[in-house]
Amino acid sequence: MLSPNPPITRRLAGLLAAAGLMASIATGVSAQTLDSPLHIVVGYAPGGATDRVARIVGEKLGAKLGVPVIVDNKPGAGGRLAAQQVKLTPANQNVLMLANPAVMVVAPLVFKDNNYDAERDFVPVSHVNAYDFALSVSPHLPVRELNHLLAWMRANPLQANVGVPATGSLPHFFGLMVGEKAKVQTQVIGYRGSAPLLNDLIGGQVPIAIDTEDVVLPQHNAGKLRILAISGEKRSPFAPNIPTFKEAGLDLSATGWNTFFAPATMPKEKIERLSNAIREVMQDPDTQRKFKDSGMTPVVSTQAQTAAMLKAYKTQWAPVVQKSGYQP
Repeated sequence: MLSPNPPITRRLAGLLAAAGLMASIATGVSAQTLDSPLHIVVGYAPGGATDRVARIVGEKLGAKLGVPVIVDNKPGAGGRLAAQQVKLTPANQNVLMLANPAVMVVAPLVFKDNNYDAERDFVPVSHVNAYDFALSVSPHLPVRELNHLLAWMRANPLQANVGVPATGSLPHFFGLMVGEKAKVQTQVIGYRGSAPLLNDLIGGQVPIAIDTEDVVLPQHNAGKLRILAISGEKRSPFAPNIPTFKEAGLDLSATGWNTFFAPATMPKEKIERLSNAIREVMQDPDTQRKFKDSGMTPVVSTQAQTAAMLKAYKTQWAPVVQKSGYQP
């Protein structure tokens, strides 16, 4: 019997090992790549907080997934129009929605014609940032403290209009909470995004606005408007000189978030892959720097942690929304 040639055997073993390594590498690459571009749907106009979050994450996500990432702005109905469209996404398409509590918590409680079920039609993928709200006034309004503004609103009820970036948005709801807490009659005016709202606030067409802190802070720092209070439990690290509502004399606090959701039609394995990829993007120091430079607090979250956060948020806020009696 002839014995096998040892050098040939070793060479064959080496080739097989190399082939196995290449296969494992290929498997790893395929686990991180998609077969077509990824669309991130945002239910608001370009320039707002949710839109900027989508673009910061999308820029990094494209390189990680190996496909182009396209941000699709579909404004309308306070973000609900985007949700209505995304829920119909076929299973073979790569679509995520970046949404906030207005779309996924408040709207299901107050609108009867949503045409989507936040829990049945969507799967939470990744919580990516948290934010506070800011109450700002026009430079044409001669008030510099929250208690002075409330006195002015009581004395001028017909002029006490409060602008918000979208009807039915969380700033809209928070504006109603401010009015209720301060016992001031407020007329909330919904805009089609933050940009037109800020234009009217700076120009004096609307005296008061409530939007996310990161949107108004650059204009405050430039002296184009004045922020009177921030909605967090403690002062914002981005604006330590601005008091919270509680410090300013109004016992009120609230926070918001942006979270990626997948349509329930998307395969579970793809959702897990996207969740892992987004979490890795949010761990990147450069991504975190970009969030902080934009006045936003980055969040690194697993899919399970995201689901737990949503459950706790709904438990906290559903009674508040229902008690307010708000009707569209």
